[in-house]
Amino acid sequence: MQNTAGEIEGTRPSGGQGPDQRIVLSLAFRDYKDGNAEFTDGIDEQLQVVERWWSSPSPGEAFQVITADDLESRAQVDAFLHEQGVRDLQGDALVFFITGHGMPRTNPHFLKLPDTQRGRPLATAMRTSELITAALDSKVRNVLVILNTCFAAKINAELSTLYEMVSKSRRESCSINVLVTCGHDDTVEVGRFSTYLRAAWERLRRSAGVTTPHLSAATFVTEYSNCLPADERDIYALSSAFRGSHYTRPTPCLPNPGYQHVRELAGASRSQVAYPAVSYWLDRATGRPQDGDDGWYFRGRADLNRHIAAFLRSAPPRGVFLLTGTAGSGKSALLARAVLLSDENFRQDPLYKVAKTLVDDEACIPPEGSVTAAVLARHRSSEEVIKDILQCLKLPAEPISAHDDPVTCWTQQLLHHLRSRGGTFSLVLDGLDEAEEPHRIITDLLGPLNEFCSPTQPVFVPRPRSSDSAASVRLLIGVRSSRPEDPSVALGRESHSLLDTLQETFPFARLHRTDDPSSVQDIEQYVHALITAGGKHTDTAGHAAQAVAPEVWPSFIDARLAGEQLRVSPDPSLEVAQPYWKPTLQRGTLSLLKRDLMLVEEQGLPAYVAAALLRGMAFALGQGVPWSNIWPVFAASHLQGKPLDNPDEMIEKLLNSRLSGYLSYGQQDQRRVYRAAHESLAEMLRDMSIDLLDFREFQ
Repeated sequence: MQNTAGEIEGTRPSGGQGPDQRIVLSLAFRDYKDGNAEFTDGIDEQLQVVERWWSSPSPGEAFQVITADDLESRAQVDAFLHEQGVRDLQGDALVFFITGHGMPRTNPHFLKLPDTQRGRPLATAMRTSELITAALDSKVRNVLVILNTCFAAKINAELSTLYEMVSKSRRESCSINVLVTCGHDDTVEVGRFSTYLRAAWERLRRSAGVTTPHLSAATFVTEYSNCLPADERDIYALSSAFRGSHYTRPTPCLPNPGYQHVRELAGASRSQVAYPAVSYWLDRATGRPQDGDDGWYFRGRADLNRHIAAFLRSAPPRGVFLLTGTAGSGKSALLARAVLLSDENFRQDPLYKVAKTLVDDEACIPPEGSVTAAVLARHRSSEEVIKDILQCLKLPAEPISAHDDPVTCWTQQLLHHLRSRGGTFSLVLDGLDEAEEPHRIITDLLGPLNEFCSPTQPVFVPRPRSSDSAASVRLLIGVRSSRPEDPSVALGRESHSLLDTLQETFPFARLHRTDDPSSVQDIEQYVHALITAGGKHTDTAGHAAQAVAPEVWPSFIDARLAGEQLRVSPDPSLEVAQPYWKPTLQRGTLSLLKRDLMLVEEQGLPAYVAAALLRGMAFALGQGVPWSNIWPVFAASHLQGKPLDNPDEMIEKLLNSRLSGYLSYGQQDQRRVYRAAHESLAEMLRDMSIDLLDFREFQ
């Protein structure tokens, strides 16, 4: 027997019996001395695909791959189990891959060995369940067996009768699963499993978007099935022959080949930031145009940053700070900056040092640890928002009865915690105007916090005062509103009513706007930083940024889109001199998007496909749309009868094109999801009266 390095194996895995060892045992019967080179080559291909999946870099300790592909007799198989100590093996994960000929017309299921004699299966073949149960009843905490033989599903009945022979505590506490590759009466072509396993590996790396370091057996089975032709799924899809209680939970037996360590998960304290919005804060704080960009592009906003930092260090530590402005005017950027720069973990990140060099006044940096919790209300119900707040405080939501109102109960849990804990609790709540129940969040969740955040002698607040030992609360709330001189937009009036409700609830609140005319200079600096990213266009960026800023003010969203277009242009100063450029900027986001849709055709992405993909994404609920099988379906409904060929290829082109700047990324249900970079952009994409493919203004 040889390991993957070609070295002779000893009688035990070289990793020893450590508590964290992870092992793949591949038991392959390949040479039946019948001259069938195609079968032998097919088995070798299976082993190569298994080795690639489980020996690739993965989270945690790497797997040791041990392959036995030269065994011929039952005695040698028994010796293999003994030498590897399978029945007494300990460790974190064991994957047991078994492949070869399954014998027809036998019940129970037998593996045919190279030395198996015709008519003597009991003596010279191998009862498959003996191999499988050796792994299932070992001492390894997580076990996965994959049986790839003809008639593999015959094993189901045998394992069902043996189920209770595995102790109940092991079945319930450990992840133990057996998967088979074909039905009870079906044969398999030797190359089928390797073809589909390789396709599943590629799918998970590319489009499945699973965000966990490991897969569950259920997810593995689903993604493998997605790679099969429709007419083969009933016969050759993976199915479960033995299922423990952890079938739907990620298991270290299944490293996720598409897992990407997301920097922002380590950047901000998980206890500080509500999980669904972890990546949001870094995107907004930096103004980065692309996911994974390491730059910090936002500039200026010194007065507002100073006001926020002063509020977070104020004494007494009570009060409400309302940050408002029109869509895209930088509210979220300011709040996200405070969240990140106050976080003790993020202060160890090199990006913190970059941000710090961009300010001349230390008073613009909030004190370390001054933000206790940061919650994004976008597309979330009041129930979800209060649960997010409790999560940040590491408070499990108390169980409630079917007759109780979750928001009321969990708000009371929060109030009880604040009354008994002391200290300071600073909550940042952004995207209130984009929540599912914004008014209820204000009245039922935020309103009761008045007793903790009102001034020391709030003669105008008819609420009971908390005891001296109670916590002091600061609230920083971001909410959209129209500018006083432009109240005509319907959405602006709706958002302004939220601002009115907030001011009625917190009459002592401080109010600051982000769309003051002085922000033109901040937008100019932001556009300049975008154009010169990577050291490009340093000679011409200044003139271009000066031309752009007054036209797009007060929208930092339009500034970002314009900056990205200019960064990829040969000469930004010549670009802004084109006759169509100023009208494009004045018409705003829609015109910038149309121009990008027109130009993306040059990258092999039809504009009508790109528009359908963007619109399909904008109609997704929750945190966004997952790629997998979902995004293509959403997009197809917006094609108006035109074909969507090779949807995965089209989505990949979109993500690598100039249109990627219109997207943001998040996580939902352990999947990577995609959404519009800003809610105002999503609203525009959902407006079906807008013709995104009308390019006449550029002709």
